[in-house]
Amino acid sequence: MNYHTGDIIKVTVTSIENYGIFVKVDEEFNGLIHISEMSKRFVTNVRNFAFPGETIYAKIVDVDKVKNQMKLSIKSIDYRLTSKKGRLLESPNGFSKLKEMLPIWIDTKLKEIEYNN
Repeated sequence: MNYHTGDIIKVTVTSIENYGIFVKVDEEFNGLIHISEMSKRFVTNVRNFAFPGETIYAKIVDVDKVKNQMKLSIKSIDYRLTSKKGRLLESPNGFSKLKEMLPIWIDTKLKEIEYNN
């Protein structure tokens, strides 16, 4: 197949490293989605974006036809296309709000249970 910079293609995740996601494009090409090409925000955990075996969409940043390798990006693609339903998108605050609110929710629920018994 003839690939061009800017094309959006379907790829399969083959492995994940701290610096990026390796993918299989087809029988001929492999690719890398570098951590800097995953989000416009700071990425703390690459594994929040994909998992091995998952099929995602990526945008071609560069094609090396000699090495049969591609540089890919998912940061400019609608997140709903790049991941399975239910996957959490990393927020800039992480889970800090959940950490803050969880004890309050637990206390409220325990009081409710105690009141109803």
